[in-house]
Amino acid sequence: MNMQANTVAVVDYGMGNLRSVSQAVKEAAKGTGWQVVVTADPEVVRAADRVVLPGQGAMPDCMRELASSGLREPVLEAARSKPLFGVCVGMQMLLDHSEEGDTPGLGLIPGVVRKFQLEGRTQPDGSRFKVPQMGWNRVHQSQSHAIWQGVPDDSFFYFVHSFYAQPLSAAHCAGEADYGGSFAAAIARDNIFATQFHPEKSADQGLALFRNFLHWKP
Repeated sequence: MNMQANTVAVVDYGMGNLRSVSQAVKEAAKGTGWQVVVTADPEVVRAADRVVLPGQGAMPDCMRELASSGLREPVLEAARSKPLFGVCVGMQMLLDHSEEGDTPGLGLIPGVVRKFQLEGRTQPDGSRFKVPQMGWNRVHQSQSHAIWQGVPDDSFFYFVHSFYAQPLSAAHCAGEADYGGSFAAAIARDNIFATQFHPEKSADQGLALFRNFLHWKP
C-alpha cells in the first residue's frame, strides 16, 4: 500500500460499526485524494495522517478489545498529534470514566459517561422516554467548529445510545441534544472531535462532517 497518499485509518479493534463508518468516510473522500483504510495494524494507524475511532456495544468490551488488540497506544499517540474523529462509543471512550461497567476511559477529555435516568418520565407528546434513545434528534452547535462548516445549526442526526457524555468543561462540548435534558452530542478539544450520534447513519449532514474532517487543519 502506498502510504505516501493522505491516509485515514478507521481503527478496527473488533467493536465498531466498521462497514458503514468506512463506507461513509470513503464516500466523503471521493475525489479528494484521501485513501481510507480499515485496519487492525498498529503500524498502519501510526503511519496514517488522520484516525477515525468507531465504537458500538458495551464500553467495558470496547476498552478491553482496544487494549488487547494492541491499538490502544497508537490511538493515544494519534490523539496527541493528528486529527482524530470518535464515533458513538468511540466518543465515550475519550472521557475519563463510564458508569457502564464502572469502566476507565482513555482520559483524553476530562469528564464522565452517565446512563440516562428517564424511568417513568414522559416526553412532550405524552409518550414515555425509551432507553436507549434510538432515532433522529436535533443537535445544537454549542460552539463554532471547522467540523460544523456548512451544516445548519439544529440539524437532525441519528442516535442509538443508553449512555451520554458529560464533559467537565463546557469548553469541550461542541454540540448538544435534548433527551429528557440536555447532553453532549459532540465533544471537541484541539485535534480531537467526536460525536455521540452516528454520522454514517445521518445522511448528507453526516457525510458533511466526515468531509469537513478530511479538510480540517487543527
